[in-house]
Amino acid sequence: MFANLLKSLKIFYMDLTSITKDLKDTNDFRLDQRFDKLMRTNPRYKNLNGENRELIMDLILKYKNKIREHNYPSSLTIRHDTHHLYMNRVKLGLTYHDLDQIKELLQSFKE
Repeated sequence: MFANLLKSLKIFYMDLTSITKDLKDTNDFRLDQRFDKLMRTNPRYKNLNGENRELIMDLILKYKNKIREHNYPSSLTIRHDTHHLYMNRVKLGLTYHDLDQIKELLQSFKE
């Protein structure tokens, strides 16, 4: 009983950084499964529409390929991507809350 409660709380409090923790060893299918599960189960990410979710998944895949080659992104690279998203936020339909969540994701890619 207690174990089931802990498991459900862990799923409830799962965030974007939990997807990226084992990025080097995770295949694309499993990564996609974890991302979809996070979007379905965590109410914190209900504000993200389909286009924003696709944008986040594209960022994850972009950095995953680099991390697999042991080429971790620098702070400058992350800041550049964050700035690009900020400048195009209206065109992409991103709110400031969405940008904060994406920035948190990008920060999790650093070694």
